[in-house]
Amino acid sequence: MLSLGYLILIIIIMIFFAGIRIVRPTHRGLIERFGKYSRFANPGFHWILPIVENLYMVNVTEQMVDAEPQEIITNDNLNARVDAQVYFKVKADDGSVKASQYSVNNYQWQIVNLARTTLRNIIGTLTLKSANSERGKINAELHRTLCDETQSWGLEIVRTELKEIDPPKDVQETMNKVVKAENEKISAIDFATATETAADGQKRAEIKKAEGIKQARILQAEGDAEAIKLVNEAAERYFVGNAQLLRRLEMVEKALATNTKVIVPSDAELINVIGELAGVLPLKRDEKKESK
Repeated sequence: MLSLGYLILIIIIMIFFAGIRIVRPTHRGLIERFGKYSRFANPGFHWILPIVENLYMVNVTEQMVDAEPQEIITNDNLNARVDAQVYFKVKADDGSVKASQYSVNNYQWQIVNLARTTLRNIIGTLTLKSANSERGKINAELHRTLCDETQSWGLEIVRTELKEIDPPKDVQETMNKVVKAENEKISAIDFATATETAADGQKRAEIKKAEGIKQARILQAEGDAEAIKLVNEAAERYFVGNAQLLRRLEMVEKALATNTKVIVPSDAELINVIGELAGVLPLKRDEKKESK
């Protein structure tokens, strides 16, 4: 009897430990009894009756599925290679968790197929150029459609991202050539603008330089005119009636400056002027010798 009691105790302990279940904060649990929903399991410790009950874990964190690349014919009859990613999560309340398991079969696979079909419908109405330039619009339309279609699945579509829209290889090469030509055109325009700007700057510098030379010559001419005016005033003041004599004196000054010999008559009045300027008085002739 004692051995039977120990055996029963051991079996009870084994059953107890076999029924222990721990639900992590990233998951929620659905407990089924004989294949029928029994109760909801929040994060923490739970015990189920082995064999009779089963606990199914459901991840409620954000997940990502790839819609897988596919060839889509655009409105301008080009085959574009399109790929997208969908980010979603199962809502954490018990009704949403139950819906994700009982309202849809393999919701991840269903999301992928729904995204692929929606992309074909959207991009099929656009040209390749508009599809590339309106990625935001395509993402918004894909997100709205997925939210509407998965509303009863207990899912939340967090966001969708259009991963790539690649044209055929020959079209891509042509587009690259067009872009290269446009860039070269812009570079040529920028170079021409820079050259024109440099030429304008040089032109303005030359104008400023010419204006400076002109102003310098004007100032020099004004200075020469002022000097001539002063000389004339001095001549009129100190040599009134002796303009011709002043002219001769200037000629003698220039001749002496260049070491040129000048013969001046001894009885010329210019001799007296030169002597007075030098502080030397001319010698008087001996009247007696002249009388003889």
